[in-house]
Amino acid sequence: MTESAILQRPRLFKRVALGIIFVMVFFTICVTKSFCAEYQQVSGLIDLRSTFSDGAYDIETLVKMAKDRGFKVLVINDHDRVAMEYGVPPFRNILRKRVELPSINKNGAKAYLDLIREVQKKYPDMVIIPGSETAAFYYWTGSYFEKNLTAHNHERRILTIGMETPEDYENLPILHNGFSTKYIGIAVPGILFSLISFGFALLLVKWRGFYRIAGIIIALLSVVCIINSNPFRSSPFDQYHGDQGMAPYRLLTDYVNSRGGLTFWNYPETKSGIRKLGPIMVDTPSHPEVLEESGGYTGFAALYGDNITVTEPGNIWDRVLTAYCNGTRSRPVWGISTADFHEEGGAGEKLGDFPTVFLLREKSRKGVLEALRNGKMYACQGNYLRGVRLDEFSVCSSDGGIKGISGDEIVLKGNPKINISLLAAEASKNKVKIRLIRSGELIKIFEGTLPLHIEYEDKCFWPGEKVFYRMDMHGCGTLVSNPVFVKFEG
Repeated sequence: MTESAILQRPRLFKRVALGIIFVMVFFTICVTKSFCAEYQQVSGLIDLRSTFSDGAYDIETLVKMAKDRGFKVLVINDHDRVAMEYGVPPFRNILRKRVELPSINKNGAKAYLDLIREVQKKYPDMVIIPGSETAAFYYWTGSYFEKNLTAHNHERRILTIGMETPEDYENLPILHNGFSTKYIGIAVPGILFSLISFGFALLLVKWRGFYRIAGIIIALLSVVCIINSNPFRSSPFDQYHGDQGMAPYRLLTDYVNSRGGLTFWNYPETKSGIRKLGPIMVDTPSHPEVLEESGGYTGFAALYGDNITVTEPGNIWDRVLTAYCNGTRSRPVWGISTADFHEEGGAGEKLGDFPTVFLLREKSRKGVLEALRNGKMYACQGNYLRGVRLDEFSVCSSDGGIKGISGDEIVLKGNPKINISLLAAEASKNKVKIRLIRSGELIKIFEGTLPLHIEYEDKCFWPGEKVFYRMDMHGCGTLVSNPVFVKFEG
């Protein structure tokens, strides 16, 4: 081999190495771009009431209003059953007063779903998803006659999303939801005792005089007791035996899950749950603890009309997500915006002030439900005309690679690099504050005006550990992301 060939050999290796590096960088950029381009951002509204329950507008009017304001997805959450009953002991299920308001099941679940399908056909460019708001349980204390009758926890509400058949709504395991044979076993012991009494009464009726009269009375009481046992109840619980903890709500979420639906705790920090309602009191204190105490649900309202603390760094949401990272919860829970929209101007709000932005592979009902199930969305609050867009929130290794976005779980070999890009529909000189949170710890605050792009490398690498990153923004409205989960390679 000549001396010149020997001298040229390192140059050749250098060129080959540079070529390989170029190809790798180009491939990484292409993969990253295709990954980000896989999703489209679509704005939607969740938790809207129509005239089918206590809303001011019919479903088609809601769709028109939302479309005119640039929204493409609507989740209608009319009340599935709004009823209260109070009975006088010992025959509470006979000597009772029932008050019921318009709802999906009172007006007909089939009619509700048919109406949504008809409106969907008229507006094929919109995605309209049926759902409900449900009050699974409440319980009484006090007495109607002593004027201190109080209904507790009636406003612990859960949104159901995506159930498709009338039977799904008609068979919801909630109080006062109609005829069901599922829980007849609860009443069997009382019914058997009443039947034995009835048989004994028939023997007495065959006699004369006092025995016949006693037999007739016992027979009538036996029939009354069978009716009062309420064998065809819609829930295994009733409103007369005190607080039942999370059991009624877990029963509901398991039921909805079994039918392919999703469940979200609505306004867990409500400030309006304690008040006088006609001749009774309702007492539903703020209840953020349910996010930790219950399971099986998909997510919760991270933004709505009340002041919210559960999304603060280190608070309940972070504790729930940390429990998932530690393996003590089977799945994470996601945050959405809920409107509780009844009427334009109601409580000072307008349709569109609480959007949820979906990251969709396809703009369809299936695509939206997939996004809700997998955390592919972020919650917003603010004037819809000046909406802020989270153009990117991603985590990747500091040396590049495929990025993880909201709802993803990725494995990293190096320090996490976080990218955040925020845009505004309307220019503003107001500063915004962005908080970056890692597993409940506030690790960095950024400030600036929109548009704003942030690149931040977290000097954190804990082999074998799983953590999560999320962010929020305040100023020019509020925005809350869903988490990205990171497992550090061991």
